[in-house]
Amino acid sequence: MSAEQWIVGVDIGGTNLVVGLVPAAGGEPRGLRIRATAAERGPEAVVTDIVRMARESVRETGEEMGGAPLDVVGLGAGCPGPIDRAAGVVIESPNLQWREFPLRDRIEALVDWPVTVDNDANCATYGEWWQGAGRGVSSLVGVTIGTGIGGGYILDGRLVHGASDGAGEVGHTTVNVSGRRCACGNDGCLEAYASGPAIANRAREGLAAGGDSLLTRLVDGELSRITAATVYEAVVSGDPYATEVLTEAAKFLGAGIANLVNILNPEAVVIMGGVTRAGEHLFVPLKAEVRRRAFRALVEACRILPARLPETAGVVGAAGILAAHLSGDPSTT
Repeated sequence: MSAEQWIVGVDIGGTNLVVGLVPAAGGEPRGLRIRATAAERGPEAVVTDIVRMARESVRETGEEMGGAPLDVVGLGAGCPGPIDRAAGVVIESPNLQWREFPLRDRIEALVDWPVTVDNDANCATYGEWWQGAGRGVSSLVGVTIGTGIGGGYILDGRLVHGASDGAGEVGHTTVNVSGRRCACGNDGCLEAYASGPAIANRAREGLAAGGDSLLTRLVDGELSRITAATVYEAVVSGDPYATEVLTEAAKFLGAGIANLVNILNPEAVVIMGGVTRAGEHLFVPLKAEVRRRAFRALVEACRILPARLPETAGVVGAAGILAAHLSGDPSTT
């Protein structure tokens, strides 16, 4: 593919929808558009938003580059939950409350480009491997932490999808067999302890029971306004309770990642999502937990890294997967 060709990348998150235009040969996304996913409006409304935002992105980028028509060769989309890639169908997305939705066909009916659909965490992992923190390694685990927790795995330079396109559901591995109820209906999933909403819920619970924290002042006493970002802000300000909440989440993450290190023996684990804003407050206890639980030789062979594309890995990866598909690159098959 020539450097003049472009791909629309779409990242459908539980909270935000992000659309941008990515050079087919790799590079920084242009014309980024971000809006609330508003999943309660239903999947058809989200498709309408995707198409509108994609056209806006193409138009803006074309104007910035002199006004000549851009050679857009396709659209790649990432969506939470198990995906039937061959059919382009979202089988189930608990955080969006979608079931058996033909995402690819709905988008293709409104645009003139070929469309691919993959799991959003697979896309983010591929993005970090293709253009980000994992560039140059042959085996990598990506862990995305946001509204939910997802994951992806690159083995010998190929994105692993599994027998039914469901590989990489890191957030729904069990870390406490009699633990908290998860949105998927299971008990004790990693997502129920270390996702953004789980961190916020844990903080609110302690404060509602009478705990004292800067968090209360940051939200003017309205505990319902606490988010994971509020917790990170309080941690950076040195608040002991917020630090306790984040450290607890980091230990659960460390336990989950230690399992992945022991099973998969990757060269790198890349942590993605807003939680990385907590910096060493997250990574120090997380890495300590991995060292405590995983085999030493496997830990020593693995780097645990923050994402280099914290806001755009999903967009870049979705575009990269479509680029690989069009060029016959086997890295996504």
